[in-house]
Amino acid sequence: MANYADFQTGLYFAGLAGETPAYPLTFAGLETAARDKMEHRLYDYVAGGAGDEHTQRGNVAAFERWGIQPRMLSGAADRDLSVELFGHTYPTPLFLAPIGVLGVMTDDEHGDLATAAASAASGVPMVASTLMQDPMEQVGAALGDTPGFFQLYTPNDRELAESFVHRAEASGFRGIVVTLDTWTLGYRPRDLQHATFPQLRGACLANYTSDPVFRSRLAAPPEEDPAAAAFQWALTFGNPTLTWDDLAWLRGLTELPLLLKGICHPDDVPRAKDAGVDGIYCSNHGGRQVASAPAIDFLPGVVDAAEGTPVLFDSGVRSGADVVKALALGATAVGIGRPYGYGAVLGGTAGVEFVLSCLLAEADLTMGLNGYASIAELSRDVLVRVP
Repeated sequence: MANYADFQTGLYFAGLAGETPAYPLTFAGLETAARDKMEHRLYDYVAGGAGDEHTQRGNVAAFERWGIQPRMLSGAADRDLSVELFGHTYPTPLFLAPIGVLGVMTDDEHGDLATAAASAASGVPMVASTLMQDPMEQVGAALGDTPGFFQLYTPNDRELAESFVHRAEASGFRGIVVTLDTWTLGYRPRDLQHATFPQLRGACLANYTSDPVFRSRLAAPPEEDPAAAAFQWALTFGNPTLTWDDLAWLRGLTELPLLLKGICHPDDVPRAKDAGVDGIYCSNHGGRQVASAPAIDFLPGVVDAAEGTPVLFDSGVRSGADVVKALALGATAVGIGRPYGYGAVLGGTAGVEFVLSCLLAEADLTMGLNGYASIAELSRDVLVRVP
């Protein structure tokens, strides 16, 4: 089994021929390069967060409060980073978290397809957003043999929600991820300062404009009146009345694994399990929706309450070391968002693959040099609190 750290060796040997990496290797470098390339309103939408953005800063800083305790002479020269999730073995514990403007972040404005191609090549699953620039059927096909997931923003139109789920099934997605914390938009000063929002300008609405149910709600086809279609999207997008009682309806729509994204309180976990949910997705939306504690602080309690049910995690993951720490705290799989999004900005599919290679190389080396040969060896006991 090849170690992902071999990527690092390849960079050194390429340097002997005068080649340097095509993209930055750190999150700070990726963000700076992407900022310099992106249209400023789009950059602020991606980089920004709720309120004064202390939650998203806290998400990142919280990882620094955990350290990994090294163990020597442990025979960790070869590592196994594979994980089991819903009956499939993935080669790594990473997944690509949904980004609702991913489609317009690449030069050709087909960022969802570019990311799906990176997913197909790497085996890292993609959680594809409801808000895509290309229809889910095309994105699902581009995933190839890598099982992907469809993230559902549950609209207030039940017939439309049912159509989305059934289309996702037909498109080959292997699970439905219901996002719970975005039934309305959080208070985002950067977007408000620009007085703009990408979807209101018609961006990333392909799953709506290609849907027969959504089209039936329009007076004219979206191709003829895109502004009216965007307005109808705004009226349809959120579902503020969604409650625990609605989980039976959502569960009944599909036999695919159903995950709830945004679960952060342990008491919500058994309610989800009682409703037939197959997985818990612990996340505070990367600090984009509302002020909260750092998401990683919620993870141990959610994992304990899950009692073996898979727990996915994202929010604040910026490095391979962060990935290892989240796994040690009990995450089944760890999602990245902005890092790969900036990779898409810089290089499309190649940029996403490069970021994944960097994160996996660092995670692999972090495990090996600290003496852990497999994810099964990671537990809270390997972590120490750093003052």
